Amino acid sequence: MLKTKRQQAIIELCEVHGVVTVKFIQEQLKVSDMTIRRDLDELASQNRLIRVHGGAKSLDFENERPVELSHGEKKQLHSREKEYIAQQAAAAIQENDTIFLGPGTTIELMTKYLPAKHLRVITNSLPVFNLLTANEKHDLYLIGGEYRNITGAFVGSIANETIQKLSIQKAFVGVNGITEEYVSTFSIEEGKFQQLVLDKAQQKFLVADANKFNHSDFYNFYSLKEINALYTDDTISDSVKNHYGQYTNIIH
Repeated sequence: MLKTKRQQAIIELCEVHGVVTVKFIQEQLKVSDMTIRRDLDELASQNRLIRVHGGAKSLDFENERPVELSHGEKKQLHSREKEYIAQQAAAAIQENDTIFLGPGTTIELMTKYLPAKHLRVITNSLPVFNLLTANEKHDLYLIGGEYRNITGAFVGSIANETIQKLSIQKAFVGVNGITEEYVSTFSIEEGKFQQLVLDKAQQKFLVADANKFNHSDFYNFYSLKEINALYTDDTISDSVKNHYGQYTNIIH
């Protein structure tokens, strides 16, 4: 591949994904990491992208102000994909399991597909709690604390202290971004709570639509290497699945 075409391809990868790593570019373009590093340095000197540790990010990504979408706005995004993920993830739940369901629109959809059998369900999400109150087969526990209206989640010291006293068999947590082995969210408080949940769980599961890969949010809260599986949708490309499959089991 000619240098000009290779560098244009790198810029296009940055524009599509926002943030890309040297390793990801290498897998896409099939050239050496040293060549990619030289290209990134040259493109950064030309102000065509922004060099970051281990990779690069697009100029538009740098100029965007981080904004947390409202609960209603998130519901409108990738609704078919989220429904698909919810069905797949719920299939991992069995009778008498003690599960944790975190905040997020994909996990809210999971409530429709829970087995119609006895479960112990723990959540810090008010929307999830409200969706499950009518089901008499479930023992339902709501973790309290400081309420974040934008996500409907309870967080903070009270929530953190409470969750550490409980035993969890299977935890299902949503993420806002996945970059290399790390998953991220907008809120530090929500991220810290979700880290505690995953640390407590015997089996740790993440849910994320394919759009979340190669994107990062403000706070990295967990490593994919510590996760049993990540549930995503059927639009994920083979290259992205293979790349992230080195860190955890990708199910779609």
